Amino acid sequence: MLKSSIDKATGFEKRFENIGTVVYENSGEASKDVANEIANLIRVKQAQKQPCILGLATGSSPKGLYAELVRLHKEEGLSFKNVVSFNLDEYYPMQPDSVNSYVRFMKELLFNHIDILPENCNIPDGTLSKEEIADYCNTYEAKIEALGGIDLQVLGIGGNGHIGFNESGSLQNSKTRLVALDHITRVAASRDFSGLSNTPRTAITLGVKKIMEAKRVILLAWGEGKSNIIKASVEGPVTNQVPASFLQEHNNATFVLNKEAASKLTRINTPWLVEKVTWSDKLIRKAVLGLALDLKKPILMLTDADYIENGMSDLLADSGPAYDINIKIFNKLQNTITGWPGGKPNADDSKRPERAEPARKRVLIFSPHPDDDIISMGGTFKRLQEQGHEVHVAYQTSGNIAVADDEALRFSSFVCDYNEKFGIESKEALNIYKKAVEFLKNKKDSEIDIPEVRYIKGLIRKGEAESTCHFVGVPDEQIHFMELPFYETGSIEKKPLEEIDYQITMDLIEKIKPHQIYAAGDLADPHGTHKICLDAILEATKRLKPKKFMKDCWLWLYRGAWQEWSIDEIEMAVPMGPDQVLDKRKGIFKHQSQKDGVVFQGADSREFWQRAEDRNKETAEIYHQLGLAHYAAMEAFVKWEY
Repeated sequence: MLKSSIDKATGFEKRFENIGTVVYENSGEASKDVANEIANLIRVKQAQKQPCILGLATGSSPKGLYAELVRLHKEEGLSFKNVVSFNLDEYYPMQPDSVNSYVRFMKELLFNHIDILPENCNIPDGTLSKEEIADYCNTYEAKIEALGGIDLQVLGIGGNGHIGFNESGSLQNSKTRLVALDHITRVAASRDFSGLSNTPRTAITLGVKKIMEAKRVILLAWGEGKSNIIKASVEGPVTNQVPASFLQEHNNATFVLNKEAASKLTRINTPWLVEKVTWSDKLIRKAVLGLALDLKKPILMLTDADYIENGMSDLLADSGPAYDINIKIFNKLQNTITGWPGGKPNADDSKRPERAEPARKRVLIFSPHPDDDIISMGGTFKRLQEQGHEVHVAYQTSGNIAVADDEALRFSSFVCDYNEKFGIESKEALNIYKKAVEFLKNKKDSEIDIPEVRYIKGLIRKGEAESTCHFVGVPDEQIHFMELPFYETGSIEKKPLEEIDYQITMDLIEKIKPHQIYAAGDLADPHGTHKICLDAILEATKRLKPKKFMKDCWLWLYRGAWQEWSIDEIEMAVPMGPDQVLDKRKGIFKHQSQKDGVVFQGADSREFWQRAEDRNKETAEIYHQLGLAHYAAMEAFVKWEY
């Protein structure tokens, strides 16, 4: 039975939840526990001389699970010879050797590394004619039934609550079939297909009925991006608009979550509604700001009755009246606002987010991709430079996979066609562009970019990043291209961080000896690159902590284009006027390869500059709604204690 290291909630505390949920500190711990449950089931079946029938999922959620199953096989001798697997789904049409096929996914992440028999691996066939699909799906289900049904089904969850590719509107008795993919699903998948226009519109999926018939179901979900749909699935009504909610009626289903994915559950987001809590300063701030926003009132207008009627009478009894609590929270929020992100010289800094001294700080801005700096904190970036600080920008990855093929082809063809004008004397250099042109003109779906193409795509993004830095005023010697090796695979799937990634990061920090580090803390980033880049920084700062210069180094986390810090988390808010908003937009426009329909659009059709402006404006509006000054926009940061 799964048992989390942090989830100790009782049944009473879970009374809002209509399905079993287990919350873990991180997805790594969760994946290990799920892998152990699967391993125990396999061993029990082996002892009984029976096959173990597993339902398997694809996507990002089960990757850690499969890595742990591979480890158990290689290091602890877990055999999969008695396992028969049935995958949930496959895009249609889809060749099995395509980069994006689930056949390839399962082989590369699991099947090629364990001793499962090839004939026991069942994955829907994306190469069939449409006329063959109905009979094929019936046979797929019949094969499961002949084996006695699925013993344990692993699931992920889509942003609209789909399980498998059973989209919103799917019926509870739906069978294995060809389905049309929801626009939300296709947009989310478009990053794997180099754009929405290349993303399949249909897929073959195991039906909800067969999922519900599984003897045991474990649904995995990681990250803040899944938190809203998890709440709807676990606490909302059973509805075909959220197919995962059907699992409320399964007698042995568990949602396995990390703390970010569970963050909107009532017992975690508003624990005072389910149990008596100890009112820490952090919890008071979260509760009061949430109350003000829910009631659409400024902080200072909240009354005793507002507290009592919304489950916060304990807080009122401990720290009231409301007026006293309101003043305290209002002042704390007001003190987060500063136009001096590097600290204001010769000023009282006792209530400011940053120190006044040293007046001129060395600042190191880490940017996971070559545009995150300007998109996420462009106003602060420019202000730090204008206020006289020594600003360094470190681009952690080349960002090459986010350049469209036609952009790279245009660039390469231009160099080849106008070689005489450019005067590339080196035949070796010219051959790079010629190879790239030849490859891109004949590129197949099953191919990843060759090194020459990755080099050129990286060069495009490097030039754009330099242009942004020059626009802000950062000199060349303070622009650093780290090109961390973990990223350079040519595909969406990245390598794990290795010692060289940590060492490159440590070397740069030690060279600059910054007073401030800014890093992307965007754990909801759909690429995953932000999280890996942050892990490299956190490990580097941990190792460097004993160094004398690190005692004066503060680490500030910003968010990417996808999501902002919640109001109760913000520790520094840098306001922007209308002119500064326009300046930031101009800086973002330097990244031409990321405009007008980028490769990784995510589930949001707006361009990056639009998302950034809307998000910054929204933050400023929230501050204003809570009764503070009204600014055009705000960029927000959280201080990390390492």
